Amino acid sequence: MTQEKIDRINALARKAKTEGLTPEETAERDALRKEYIQSVTGNLRAQLDNTVIQHPNGLRTPLKKKTLS
Repeated sequence: MTQEKIDRINALARKAKTEGLTPEETAERDALRKEYIQSVTGNLRAQLDNTVIQHPNGLRTPLKKKTLS
């Protein structure tokens, strides 16, 4: 996600609070927010995939994915 897109999300949020958004701007805001959330969750997932736990005996084990039951 580029800084320009983040700035656009913020500009639309300010406009929504002050004067309201047109239907086109609302659709644009929703699409940008969805892209931002996907970007953040993807970055977090990548970071967790590269995280390891180091035990006192020196053994390093990667984090395991949890399944929801």
